[in-house]
Amino acid sequence: MECYSTKDSQHRVPFREAVLRGLAPEKGLYMPAHLPRLPETFWEAFAEMSFPELAFEVCRHLLRGAIDEGALRNITTGAINFEAPLVQLDENVQVLELFHGPTLAFKDFGARFMARLMGHFMEGEERKLTILVATSGDTGGAVASGFWKTPGVEVIILYPSGKVSPLQEKQLTTLGENVEAVEVQGTFDDCQDLVKAAFLDEELNEKYLLSSANSINLARLIPQMLYYFRAYQQLLPADKKVVFCVPSGNFGNLTAGLIAFEMGLPVAKFVAATNVNNVVPQYLETGNFEPRPSAATISNAMDVGNPSNFDRMLELYDHDWGQLRERIAGFYFDDSETQGCIRQVFQTHGYVLDPHTAIGYLAIKAFQERMRDTIGVVLATAHPAKFAHVVEPVIGEAVPIPERLAVLAEREKKAVLLPAGFTAFKRWILERK
Repeated sequence: MECYSTKDSQHRVPFREAVLRGLAPEKGLYMPAHLPRLPETFWEAFAEMSFPELAFEVCRHLLRGAIDEGALRNITTGAINFEAPLVQLDENVQVLELFHGPTLAFKDFGARFMARLMGHFMEGEERKLTILVATSGDTGGAVASGFWKTPGVEVIILYPSGKVSPLQEKQLTTLGENVEAVEVQGTFDDCQDLVKAAFLDEELNEKYLLSSANSINLARLIPQMLYYFRAYQQLLPADKKVVFCVPSGNFGNLTAGLIAFEMGLPVAKFVAATNVNNVVPQYLETGNFEPRPSAATISNAMDVGNPSNFDRMLELYDHDWGQLRERIAGFYFDDSETQGCIRQVFQTHGYVLDPHTAIGYLAIKAFQERMRDTIGVVLATAHPAKFAHVVEPVIGEAVPIPERLAVLAEREKKAVLLPAGFTAFKRWILERK
């Protein structure tokens, strides 16, 4: 598979190079030069496939020629070894639980796949791969877990000080070994800007072989599209049109769904659900994209004021606002509405939503006022125990903490505290041992 840059369609590289580089020149994002349609033979066997089989078959068609099929099967089987079940809340709304992996977040799919893929691509390389990751919440923990002790790879995770939940922070600051954490005195957007600036810095690139495990890396999106197929498979026979509602921050998750659609997955509509950091819903309403500094909310993983993957969304639909509006609807909600939703769903259904999934639930309900007779699938992006400090005061009950989260409470946090400027970050990364 060949990839091109969103900043220069003539810049073409093999898939391996796109994965190991992470970011294209001039802050471009890599895109597949061709998205294949899945053949009839795939759909004939689709209903009976296991999740690992489904993952392999989709990836095999997308990545044809880019990786040995035996290696690809090992990667998909090793990475996609936990389920993504649907839970029905009412007649027209299903919740797709994506938090059954090791760090209880949807980003486990991407991190585990990428760790194995990059490990495969680095076999025989003398230089170590240094992965820079900016996180607004769950990415850091998932990447730390997925890449922990991966041979030939080290990980540096940047996160905004005071803007991730306590358990999220423990997930990304307590592993050690080949994983280091940098606590940035700023926002997620500051962290993301530091990562992008590092990729463009000649001195850093001379010393390090840099890559990224954020959704700026195309390899993150590939495994994330797989659970859209798994969700649709669980709905068969689908007697209503299927709508996916995606709680969105940097918009990698929604972009992955769009790629699945372009490969042939039957989806009537995508719903982009955000908090008050609503630059994409506003674009879908007005046609104007106006990024701005992010505002802090209780749904912190979505606190993104300039989502990177918006460029990929534009590329998929030829920068055509009309096409994007036809494919995606946008809604946004504030903290008060989010808390009210958590309370209402718990009282009505006995189901506990984390604040991000609550925004997704609000959005699908709003959308179904416009488009009735649909099945809405809300992506549940994280286990509510990761946001117990938000959820428990709202529902008036304790949220049981799974054992693999509870054990983190006693572990020692280890992180380097740095200001948001690139000079300090560059000095630290050059001087570290």
